[in-house]
Amino acid sequence: MSNGGSNQPRPTRNEQREAAREKARELREEQKKRERRNKVLIQGGVIVAVLAVAALIGGLIFNSVKPAGPGPANMASDGILLTGVDGVITPTETPALAAGATPKPTVPDDSGTVANIVTYIDYLCPFCGQFDVTNADSIRTMVESGAATLEVHPIALLTNKSAGTQYSLRAANAAACVADTSPESFFDFNALLFENQPEETSVGLNNAELKSLAKEAGVSSLSTIEKCIDDTQFKKWVQDATTRALTEPVPNSELESITGTPTVLVNGKQYEGSLKDPAEFQSFVLQATGETFSESTSTPSPTPTPAP
Repeated sequence: MSNGGSNQPRPTRNEQREAAREKARELREEQKKRERRNKVLIQGGVIVAVLAVAALIGGLIFNSVKPAGPGPANMASDGILLTGVDGVITPTETPALAAGATPKPTVPDDSGTVANIVTYIDYLCPFCGQFDVTNADSIRTMVESGAATLEVHPIALLTNKSAGTQYSLRAANAAACVADTSPESFFDFNALLFENQPEETSVGLNNAELKSLAKEAGVSSLSTIEKCIDDTQFKKWVQDATTRALTEPVPNSELESITGTPTVLVNGKQYEGSLKDPAEFQSFVLQATGETFSESTSTPSPTPTPAP
């Protein structure tokens, strides 16, 4: 009879130890395989994450760095020239400055009967605000009557002084948008930007507020200008115009470059007087115009003829 026991001999202690070692070895090998699989998965996940972040950063850079494009129409000199007659201010129309093209300086009236006023301004610059608020009315009167022309160059020196919103650049771009599409409203829009000027280091006006000021200035094609403001359409042009102002000679003057804002010229002569006294600026305009008139009417002395 069978008693149900196994006929296999019982393993010895050495065999048991060897079996245990083999089992442990197999477990270690299996653990190493799992670790290798996990490492591959983790590395793959990291690579995917890095590629996703790189794609996101690339997209942001692509969207923030605008390719070179044409500048605004009516600002071929990097500024807009406003003239007037019979109480009406009229912009001088010029084609858009092509990407990479050199600006064409305005040919000033050198008759001595007209004051050629040129300003380089930053819409966040508090001193620019002081000058404009002080003198906007008298300049408007001079231009409307034909006694003066006004050429405004918006630049962006204080782009990093608005808590990260780049207000200086956005405001200059908005001015370029108006010059491009509704130049007849530029003088009023320019004045409104200074009347509503935010403080330096503040976030500045947002795009909705800039568009509201454009509407208040009575621009035509408001929807086009609103899109231009939202797209920062002339960002690259503003940056290039600012660089040119800071590094190149100022046309029709003896200045080697712009060193700060506001820079105000009358018939090529720089105004360095009070920013808060309209009478002082008007006096300077009359003096500069008078000097130009004297230069234009003076005749050289005849050259003596040698005696035979």
